[in-house]
Amino acid sequence: MRFTTAFRLLSSSSSSLPSFSFRGCSHWISKVAMEPKVGEVWSGTQLSGESIPIGKQIFCNRSLNMRNTTAVGFDMDYTLAQYKPETFEALAYQGTIDKLVNDLKYPDELLKWQFNWKYMVRGLVLDKKRGNILKMDRHKYVKVAYHGFREMSKEEKVAAYGSTLIRDSFDEPDYALIDTLFSLAEAYLFAQLVDFMDKNPGKVPAGTDYALMYRDVRFAVDLCHRDGTLKKMVALDPGRYINEDLAIVPMLKMIHKSGRSTFLVTNSLWDYTDVVMNFLCGPHYPDVSYPDNHKWLQYFDVVITGSSKPGFFHDDNRANLFQVEPDSGKLLNADLQIPSPRPTMKTMKPTHKVYQGGNVGHLHRLLSIASSSQILYVGDHIYGDILRSKKVLGWRTMLVIPELAEEVMLLSDSKITRKELRQLRRDRDLIEDKIHRLEWSLNFEDLKEEEKQNLLSELEDLRVKREYVRRLHQEAQRNCHQRFHKVWGQLMKTGYQNSRFAHQVERFACLYSSQVTNLGLYSPDKYYRPSEDFMPHEFDVLGL
Repeated sequence: MRFTTAFRLLSSSSSSLPSFSFRGCSHWISKVAMEPKVGEVWSGTQLSGESIPIGKQIFCNRSLNMRNTTAVGFDMDYTLAQYKPETFEALAYQGTIDKLVNDLKYPDELLKWQFNWKYMVRGLVLDKKRGNILKMDRHKYVKVAYHGFREMSKEEKVAAYGSTLIRDSFDEPDYALIDTLFSLAEAYLFAQLVDFMDKNPGKVPAGTDYALMYRDVRFAVDLCHRDGTLKKMVALDPGRYINEDLAIVPMLKMIHKSGRSTFLVTNSLWDYTDVVMNFLCGPHYPDVSYPDNHKWLQYFDVVITGSSKPGFFHDDNRANLFQVEPDSGKLLNADLQIPSPRPTMKTMKPTHKVYQGGNVGHLHRLLSIASSSQILYVGDHIYGDILRSKKVLGWRTMLVIPELAEEVMLLSDSKITRKELRQLRRDRDLIEDKIHRLEWSLNFEDLKEEEKQNLLSELEDLRVKREYVRRLHQEAQRNCHQRFHKVWGQLMKTGYQNSRFAHQVERFACLYSSQVTNLGLYSPDKYYRPSEDFMPHEFDVLGL
């Protein structure tokens, strides 16, 4: 069967689907999602036996047997819908500046500013009081720091963050965490404002400090969302702001065909959700009477909009649940119409699909879920999607990290460099050990003058060699760092330690991958198993 014919069959309504195996479905999805790119590294296998490029693989932190999963849920924004940063984030940035100038009386010259969407990365922390932007390792040691766009010296970093007797938690209210792609534009704007205020203290509103400036930025961002500035523009031309992904529908059909429920939980309201999902899953028709409008709903058993995550994940959240009438958008109270789950209801489907508000208890009852571990939820935001659902509920989780595709490619390209770095580090350590032994001998051993002079000469040679190796090591580290990102380096690392962002991924995401549709490249019954953990002594003993 030709691929185009097969894809039309997959894209047709579920009632007209031909009988097909998961092997075949995986193959069709792979044709859509796995077109090889120049220089792409392939490894691993999928259900059909074909290799999966490493940038599309799913990585496992915590064992997950998909056979125990009865429902798979998705966030929408930056999960199913991958926004184009060069257009969407630029739109958010410009909208925020407009609000700062027109509503908060910042100077008009801000309107001329430009947004560099490649500058900021996830995992950064904004120090609101000091106007600094930080990248730290998993132990919360600050490794890279900028004041606005000026790199801070080692002495400045130590003075600000390295001399406290009690380790700083780097949490709200004094710090802001940049853990979602939505936050990159506001982080960049904050850095611009810090530089602007330092150089032009008389041009910002009276009494403004760094913390107040950040609050103004957040207020302006919220205004853009509340007045619909961003979503109106996206709704007018979704293709300009959202990446098309033809593998979404086959993936959802594959999950349904495997006997699992699917659901969508998003903070976006129904009108915007409908526009985005129609774009992702099929054409959107302005005439609501058209029979194919809201066609995408067939791929989900339950859709909850306006969910107010992460509060949604608390069962004691008393938010009312409303039914949404898809054509009109009208809300009807639904709380009393949802039965509690019973063992005999496992195969029952909810009679209504679209809701607004509510809490996780409503969702469990709608899906007839008896145990939280039966749910796999896929999202992009560690705190909004993954942490609460994992820590509070015990859901299984998958984090979408679009940046990962490029990161693993660069990792593969840097294998030789990283071996050289490890060797340089070993050489440096070995030289320093020799220096320490010689210094000890000179200070505490009873030596003859000739022996002492020989040791002093050897010590001087070693110090020269140490400085040479240190410079080589630092230069190699800097070059490796800048290959990933010229300012912030590798997303998942700071020096030799995992970054704070990587630590959060490891703690709260059972699985992580670059795209949500990578799920479709594996069997829906796959048993995901993590790689073996190693302690430092095991690396040395086993020669890893």
